[in-house]
Amino acid sequence: MSARLTGLALTGPGVDRDAEARTDPGLLGRLLTLPATRVLAIRDGRLPVTHADGGTGLAFRAPSPADLDAFAIYLGRAAAGPGDRGERTAYVGVVEAPGAGDHDAGFAGLRSIALSLPPVHGALAATLSALANWHATHTHCPRCGAPTTPVQAGWVRRCSADGSDHFPRTDPAVIMAVVDTDDRLLLARGRGFTPTGMSVLAGFVEPGETMAAAVAREVAEEVGVEVADVEYVGDQPWPFPSGLMVGFRARALGTELRLQEGEIEAARWFDRAEFTAALAAGELHISGRLSISRRLIEDWYGTEIDVPDAAVRRT
Repeated sequence: MSARLTGLALTGPGVDRDAEARTDPGLLGRLLTLPATRVLAIRDGRLPVTHADGGTGLAFRAPSPADLDAFAIYLGRAAAGPGDRGERTAYVGVVEAPGAGDHDAGFAGLRSIALSLPPVHGALAATLSALANWHATHTHCPRCGAPTTPVQAGWVRRCSADGSDHFPRTDPAVIMAVVDTDDRLLLARGRGFTPTGMSVLAGFVEPGETMAAAVAREVAEEVGVEVADVEYVGDQPWPFPSGLMVGFRARALGTELRLQEGEIEAARWFDRAEFTAALAAGELHISGRLSISRRLIEDWYGTEIDVPDAAVRRT
């Protein structure tokens, strides 16, 4: 296995988030009057796509007068190069209403395009997707129930009654490749998976818990196995809608499986020959290339797995 996972989707270098500039209340209004600003629209979770030069990328545009009345989020500026003292491109996300008829042609969901996007585009898309969802679902103050309004260029919501500030949430989850002393990989089928779908184990980090403790707890809860030597290998933003997947390897201290009722429908250990045969026979389907789960499996396997992406989850 490699020391660290590299090249995960949505993890490429992004823009300079320029957090200090967000405190300027006139920032968005000023940027949305400058032709050099690049606007990235989002409609019902879908993003505009271009296929220029044989590749897939996001379709940015110049600001329009309608953007001044739309909900906008400052995404940052182009990263500075060595010795760069010039004005750098500013990026603004604008939430648009879905179009009528075929007016949404050219827009696509992030899941379907993430693997094809250049690194900077992927970072911008992940940021805007997560923030747009957070704003749509956190319109009222959790303390008093009063409406909240966006401030700090879309990075904070402020309660209209008590003035409290509320920040975008990110839900960390651990995802782990568990291997036994014979170097067999543990895969499981969770509730909601297709009949042949299996993946590595995963679960959310609970309050007051370290990442390593979450790995050990989730494996013990879901399959009844104790683990040791928990090792971080990489992480991936998962803006569907607000996750951060933190990947680990762990060594199993036993192999007897006790499945968590209502959560895990099946689990088994695979050596590489069994894994290869199950894939070839169509008895096993694994997650697509977008997710860190696929990369954890390939890291154990020793090479990329040449099978088409398939839907592992029903929902």
